[in-house]
Amino acid sequence: GITVNAVAPSLIQTEMAMQDLRVDPKSTPMGRLGTPEEVAEAVVMLAKTGYITGQTLFVNGGRHMT
Repeated sequence: GITVNAVAPSLIQTEMAMQDLRVDPKSTPMGRLGTPEEVAEAVVMLAKTGYITGQTLFVNGGRHMT
């Protein structure tokens, strides 16, 4: 079967993000930015799981709660 999901990352620790002076790692409840590897892990998890569909996985360190 076909599954359709989305990964919605927030602030991720990339070279471009770190050049933006408005980026504050402490602005997330986790107190740090996510890593590209953590986003990749979320993508792999959704790709491997055949029974999850129609979901958006927020990879944002709890930032959507604030």
